[in-house]
Amino acid sequence: MRIVFIGTGEIGVPVLRWLQSSPEHQLVGVITQPDKPAGRDQRIEAPPIKVALAGSDVPILQPARVKHEEAVAEIRALAPDVIVVIAYGQILPRTVLEIPPVACLNASRRGADSGVDRGR
Repeated sequence: MRIVFIGTGEIGVPVLRWLQSSPEHQLVGVITQPDKPAGRDQRIEAPPIKVALAGSDVPILQPARVKHEEAVAEIRALAPDVIVVIAYGQILPRTVLEIPPVACLNASRRGADSGVDRGR
């Protein structure tokens, strides 16, 4: 199955690595946020998902806005059967959600943490 992973945060790295190593799936592309200034000295840093892909031949797209037609066209060109989304940081437009013929799956910590007492 052809899969596109869309995510930015560290929480998505284990799933991304699993998809990379899965013999049943082909990771055809990754969409993550653009590199951004971080820290006191505002050095440009790559998001954790991009860092995790260092040395990989998986295409990485970093559109400023995933809703822009160029970004949608690039995702469509990857021809995914499934899109997996974890902690991306932008709302995906319907034009992206409707690309995969099988499903667009969103994983969230909120469901996993719903029963956790955080002392609030």
